[in-house]
Amino acid sequence: MLASGVARHVRVEPGTKVRLKDHDPGWAQTKELKTLGKAKVKARVLALLERSREELGAEQSLLYASGRYAVLVILQGMDAAGKDGTINHVMSGVNPQGCQVTAFKKPSAEELEHDFLWRCVKALPARGRIGIFNRSYYEEVIVVRAHPGLLDAQKLPPGKRGRSFWKARYEMINAFERHLVRSGTLVLKFFLHVSKKEQKRRFLERLDEPTKKWKFSASDIAERGFWKDYMDAYEAALSATSTPWAPWYVVPADQKWVMHAIVADILVSTIKSLDLRYPEPSPEERRALEHARRELERE
Repeated sequence: MLASGVARHVRVEPGTKVRLKDHDPGWAQTKELKTLGKAKVKARVLALLERSREELGAEQSLLYASGRYAVLVILQGMDAAGKDGTINHVMSGVNPQGCQVTAFKKPSAEELEHDFLWRCVKALPARGRIGIFNRSYYEEVIVVRAHPGLLDAQKLPPGKRGRSFWKARYEMINAFERHLVRSGTLVLKFFLHVSKKEQKRRFLERLDEPTKKWKFSASDIAERGFWKDYMDAYEAALSATSTPWAPWYVVPADQKWVMHAIVADILVSTIKSLDLRYPEPSPEERRALEHARRELERE
């Protein structure tokens, strides 16, 4: 599939150092795509997205019926990167009963009484379900690293907050995700890579569109002033926490149709790799089913 080649291109290989300036946030990710041209690429990508949505519905049904695995999708990105839109477009064909979305905002007083993973652990998907985190525990090594003063509210034990502090948090995240994977939860992590120029355009669009003004906050502009700090924090986190069991994907987000198709394709392909089957009834269950058939036919 078209997005599959791009998926390999955007995957952060474990142990490599991420430099976001080397990742194009636009649509022309490979030489093949550039040769095709934007119009042809968009037509193919939109067709792929539609097919992926249909396949995702079927795969979700298998996931739910088998009851052996869970899928955790983590979406991270700057404001206006398209996290909400990705959830809407990619998951539109999924049965809501088998999917849950959790958006993580500023930690509450109760959440600050616990370790930084606690509030996310409570929202993990059960076996057979897909869980989507709109932001996640990665905020604790991205937002908090860009604004280290936020650590003061976390009531941490005394100690330095230097490089070793963040290294310890990366290690805790990697260990946590390894535990999840070993326990049957697939962890898919997507950094929606939007350019500063495109973020500006989307902010202006929100200000101009009556139906989008509610999405805009004055804090969005304030956070934009910390762009470099955020990019540095993302590069460090992506480099330290892209592992064989839970790799990161740096998904180009300037063109939303590209972003949606890549996320959908990776999600479908990963669930398919489990090679799930509908459960076969045991001999006792088959006898019970036959008995139920005979009873119904007698009516």
